[in-house]
Amino acid sequence: MADDQQKVEEQDNPNAKWYVVHTYSGHENKVAHTLKQRVESEHLEEKILEVLVPTQDKIEIKGGKKTNIKEKIFPGYILVKMVLDDLSWLAVRTTQGVTSFVGMGNKPTPISDTEVQTIVKFAQTEAPMYKQIFSADDTVKIVDGPFADFIGKIDSVDEEKGKVRVLVSIFGRETPVELDFLQVQKI
Repeated sequence: MADDQQKVEEQDNPNAKWYVVHTYSGHENKVAHTLKQRVESEHLEEKILEVLVPTQDKIEIKGGKKTNIKEKIFPGYILVKMVLDDLSWLAVRTTQGVTSFVGMGNKPTPISDTEVQTIVKFAQTEAPMYKQIFSADDTVKIVDGPFADFIGKIDSVDEEKGKVRVLVSIFGRETPVELDFLQVQKI
């Protein structure tokens, strides 16, 4: 992973627990960065130990080109490892972009280290997958290859290979054609 956001280490403080913090959607990285700066400036390193925005590498197709992106696993949420007290709660809660802690009633509920390890493991899965842009029964236009300009309906999607199976009407019969994501376009 590119930076320290994906690594989770064992910390010294046994009272520190992982909490899920709700943020404005799309502001997760900004909130994490602001919170890290705040921890430094207010010397809360002993209270707020780690801030994590779980992401996974995906391949996105835009304008006929493949692009590697980091897709957030939980849009609108970040994970914070902290010792919960009034001071640390206030620091997180009043950080710009934070809407609330996730928990029962007004009390933040910690999640287990096992859950966090599972999330991190999932985030670090090797092969980047395609960001889901097609699904069965979508109507598509074939934009490349021998069937260019044909219209068809998606029969199945193979995300790992970046392929779709499209049913195309050829001479009045529906014929399945396997195509790359780049060869079709949603209508």
